[in-house]
Amino acid sequence: MSAAVGRSVVGTMVHLAPEGALTADAGCEAVESAISGCIAAKQYRVIIDLDQVTLLGGRALEILVDSSNRFTHHGGFLKFINPSALVKDILIATGLGDPAALNDGGFGDLHSFGGHVVAQSPLKLGEILLRMGVVTTKQLEEVALLQAKTNKRMGAILVDNGTISERDRITALSRQLGIPVIALRTGLYEGAATAMLPREQARRLEVLPLFKVHDTLTLATTDPQSIPALDEVQDITGCKLRLVLAERQVILKHQIDAYSGNEFMPELVDNMATDIELVEQEQADFTRIDEMAGGSPVINLVNGLIQRAVRDGASDIHIESGRARSSVRFRIDGVLYEALSVRPDLHPAIVSRLKVMANLDIAERRLPQDGRMQVMTQGRSIDLRFSSLPGIYGEKVVLRVLDKNQSILDVEKLGMSVPNLDLMKKLLGRSYGLFLVTGPTGSGKTTTLYAAINYLKSVEKNIVTIEDPVEYQIDVINQNQVNETIGLSFAKMLRHVLRQDPDIIMVGEIRDRETAEIAVQAALTGHLVLSTLHTNNAVGALSRMMDMGVEPYLLSSALAGVMAQRLVRGVCPACKTTYLPPPELVEKFHWPEGARLTRGRGCPACYDSGHRGRLGIHEIIQSSDALQRLMAKNPTKDELLAFTKAEGYSTLFDDGMQRVLDGRTTLEEVARVIHEE
Repeated sequence: MSAAVGRSVVGTMVHLAPEGALTADAGCEAVESAISGCIAAKQYRVIIDLDQVTLLGGRALEILVDSSNRFTHHGGFLKFINPSALVKDILIATGLGDPAALNDGGFGDLHSFGGHVVAQSPLKLGEILLRMGVVTTKQLEEVALLQAKTNKRMGAILVDNGTISERDRITALSRQLGIPVIALRTGLYEGAATAMLPREQARRLEVLPLFKVHDTLTLATTDPQSIPALDEVQDITGCKLRLVLAERQVILKHQIDAYSGNEFMPELVDNMATDIELVEQEQADFTRIDEMAGGSPVINLVNGLIQRAVRDGASDIHIESGRARSSVRFRIDGVLYEALSVRPDLHPAIVSRLKVMANLDIAERRLPQDGRMQVMTQGRSIDLRFSSLPGIYGEKVVLRVLDKNQSILDVEKLGMSVPNLDLMKKLLGRSYGLFLVTGPTGSGKTTTLYAAINYLKSVEKNIVTIEDPVEYQIDVINQNQVNETIGLSFAKMLRHVLRQDPDIIMVGEIRDRETAEIAVQAALTGHLVLSTLHTNNAVGALSRMMDMGVEPYLLSSALAGVMAQRLVRGVCPACKTTYLPPPELVEKFHWPEGARLTRGRGCPACYDSGHRGRLGIHEIIQSSDALQRLMAKNPTKDELLAFTKAEGYSTLFDDGMQRVLDGRTTLEEVARVIHEE
């Protein structure tokens, strides 16, 4: 923030107007100096205009409290006006602002600060829920019986059985105990306060320290009646507590960010109200946006996002703008997690900065754009693929993160079962034939092909690849990229590659009949051809090739094998626990008696998902005389499925169930990625 504080006198009152984030020493000292000047001039009636203040820290709050006491001592007052949504929530959370006055838009009196005093309501929780209309009398009677048996609190039972939501529970608790409910988000907690309570204790107690003002700590909790937990926090921090309520999942989510050591600049914190949507989209000032994109705050934000994505092992970064905010999500282990939200007016500046990094046209905002960039972070080189798509609220950007250090270029590390790995090596050891890897987008097909090529590479072999695009560069391999804009397609390049005396050819994807026919011909003429297809299972790949127009008798002769695969999330090693499966599942899947399964409880290391890392599950069909005879007859998909079942081939589901028994993944995760037919 600027060190200057605006000052004006209206009658007997002094108006002070600080700017920016009051979290750094310079900003706090400027405010303190301005207030001291008022006292020196015996001006004891002061109003602080918070219109340009984006954030308040614990030090700034202490200055406001101390100054208010000094003015009151001299018969004056300290009031504030025009707080933003975030600043208003900070004042309410720390007990310095009156919610009613703030919501009415009037002057805010600075309240005295101290430990939280619980204002008991004469109504019981059940009566409040009844008045809210979220439960019935019969449901309360049933819960009362369960309470006697389980010793659990009424609110917890109602949430567990799905009668009320977690939001309903804390709303009712707020009305009963007089504790405010806050919309917890970035900016409503600061590192100095969070650091007072170790992460392990915060996680176990399901709390999050927000601000420390003198000897009082504002604490977000989901259970304000857990006296042992609150006593433990007091013992560790040595502070009195001021409680606010927030939903359990929201607290756990922000614990991850608060304890990650990754703090974004205060100027970039989302300052929008979480329950307000903009009705109109204002016309953006693109001149100002371009200036902002060159400023250090946006550059630092973009750099921080990339660094954090690499650190967390994200495969993609999604940056998208909505009506009320711009959000950033990371895809980790195949699932998207929200990482940050920023003010919507910053979104175009972030996009422009990324376009500058990718050498794209920042003035073109109506057409999709694609580009690449390379950055150095954490001692290694990271490739980023940029893709933008115009939307109604601005351009959405997706960055594909290609971290060579995290790439798996070893077939031994693909996580395959021993029988499947041995069979794959056997198929790769053939001197000619067509080997297909199939599965939906994001199932790891390209990674498998790269690992296979790396396994096969040798100075004695000429290995040529045709890719779109080339993702990882491998020594001793001739890698080529297609370029559709100049007519250099997969099929055209494959024709030319056959004149380069290849031993092994990798085709990134078979997309059309021409490419399929050339690949089959290459396999029949003494080349080992590796490629991918988008089908659900191994049998589907055979049907797809024949549907493309490849003659069945040619495909049957050329085929070496087909491997279908999926990626499932592994159990987080930091929070894994074992349990006995229900008897009906043991009987259904024919598991051995006494089998124990594994799952994760959820922890900061795994974004509270219980999963960390991924492994592949596979099914492989090897070409045989019987399969060749069947394929020569142009079989239907049902006939192929019946054949593989009769031959006893292991399916994706079978491989997944074995991984569940081995404790490497969960039943729910296998069910998420495949459906047993």
